[in-house]
Amino acid sequence: MTTASTSAAPGRATRADVAKLAGVSTAVVSYVTNAGPQSVAPATRKRVLEAAAALGYRPNAAARSLKTGATQLLGMVIPDATNLYFAELAVAVETAAVAHGFDLLVAHSHSSREREAQLMHSFTSRQVDGIIMLSTVADQSATTLGATKTPFVEFGCNIGTPGGLAFTVDHRAGAREGVQHLIEHGHTQIGLVVGPEMAGIAHSREVGWMDALAEAGLRRGPIFRADFSRAGGFEAGRALVESAAAPSAVFVASDVQATGVIRAAHEAGVRMPDELAIVSFDASPESEYTWPALTAMQQPIDEMAGAAVEAIVRLRLSKPAESRMFSTTLVRRASCGCPPTVAQ
Repeated sequence: MTTASTSAAPGRATRADVAKLAGVSTAVVSYVTNAGPQSVAPATRKRVLEAAAALGYRPNAAARSLKTGATQLLGMVIPDATNLYFAELAVAVETAAVAHGFDLLVAHSHSSREREAQLMHSFTSRQVDGIIMLSTVADQSATTLGATKTPFVEFGCNIGTPGGLAFTVDHRAGAREGVQHLIEHGHTQIGLVVGPEMAGIAHSREVGWMDALAEAGLRRGPIFRADFSRAGGFEAGRALVESAAAPSAVFVASDVQATGVIRAAHEAGVRMPDELAIVSFDASPESEYTWPALTAMQQPIDEMAGAAVEAIVRLRLSKPAESRMFSTTLVRRASCGCPPTVAQ
């Protein structure tokens, strides 16, 4: 490679500077730095990359987006960054996005309608190529988004936003299977720990709990409502163990709540699963490391993330895309009374 110098300052070099140093055309530099649209011989590609590194050249993403109409960015809204289920899902979406040539911007809404609306406006003003929403409150913000031309998909539930696609699991069927598993262990009094509102995902999981009990001819156990958080689960768990009619088993609508329930049971001296068996929903990473480890309904996160990103790609190309509903899988661990498993 030639060692010709340039007057451009590091970090401010132009494509022409790189082309001159590498002995190629500016078009070839563009093909290398933008991964296409035409292929470049390996030796030439190496020469261009070495020249770019020597000059500190970085392609101007803003200028490129103005020219192509694409930013190669996706936006993702999650309600709670401390919930490992959402963190795991964000990683899966990022992996799928990178495979399609996109970077991912992740923002935390704190389950606030106002914050969600702000994030939607921020993402669309930055002209992201698509938005993935995990919303516990999305109604007005998603409806507003539906009026834009930005492709978007909903994760977790389908709130029926015009123009929106949903990628979710069958929460009702998953909850029913989880409760049925507790019934198979011989429990006849099964309580429920769930969110404070009978809406959306929480409602579907509550109905699944009711379905399983009705099918088995069992009366509904007590319901303990609390926030979808560790603190909420701890509050619900304390109410459960202090109840005069405490059930022998409980279905918990989320792993993050179940973590709090387990702490409350330990502090009260309640032996699990002998005195209180637990099945939860999500099978997030932390569920394998609670004590006892949580039996839980697992969502196919990687498959869901891949399908959601693929849908955005198709929508950007004006190709048809459809919503999808996935099935959950029961992961058996010690909290329900199944033999303990060793974490991998």
